[in-house]
Amino acid sequence: MSWKPPVTSADRLRARLDDEFETVAKPEGLRRTSDLRRAAESTAASGQDPEGASAPASQWQRSSERRAASGRGRRGKDGDGDGTDEGARTSEDKPRTPPKGPSLKMRAVGYLSRREHARNELARKLAPHAEDPDEVERVLDALEKEGWLSTERFAQSLVHRRASRQGAARIVQELRQHGVDDAQVSELREQLRATEYERALEVWQKRFGARPEDRASYAKQARFLASRGFAHDVIRRILGAGDDD
Repeated sequence: MSWKPPVTSADRLRARLDDEFETVAKPEGLRRTSDLRRAAESTAASGQDPEGASAPASQWQRSSERRAASGRGRRGKDGDGDGTDEGARTSEDKPRTPPKGPSLKMRAVGYLSRREHARNELARKLAPHAEDPDEVERVLDALEKEGWLSTERFAQSLVHRRASRQGAARIVQELRQHGVDDAQVSELREQLRATEYERALEVWQKRFGARPEDRASYAKQARFLASRGFAHDVIRRILGAGDDD
């Protein structure tokens, strides 16, 4: 008859707890470390593969980690695989339309509200803001029809601004550069020539006020009046006959 160790109260308590743990239906992945160790020892004693006994421990994962992994997988399938939200990427990649500036006609009206413009001059200012040259011509036609644009009115305004400082030759040259009609240029030139002497005399008096005393002074004053566009016969009347040259 073999000897058996006496059963103590501690052994009875441990056996009862083991029975209770065995009867509770807990998920395999949530076993405590002591339970897994006890299962491994019993498996090794019975000759089973120890690696198979430890398999449940390797299968354990936190629920939050499983949700995160499944979420990444869904985004990779639904999108491009990098986990980027498709809606956010679409809103960021969508090209932004640049704010539109004033219309071509509003720009033209702005220029005309400051001063009169010739048609050619206004067309040059509008060209950088137009996608089509024909659009500029349509705007100019509309402005002329509505009375905003008038090359004739521009010519009168230019003569009024220049007459007190410049002679007829220089003003006529500027009118032609702005595309003023030849008939209107001829008419304005006659008007300027009629007042050429008075205007030249006023300009000369403001600048010099005394007749030249020598040849050098005469040449200096004559060059000044000629640079302002006054006629040579008017300059001779103001400065005197002078030398033949």
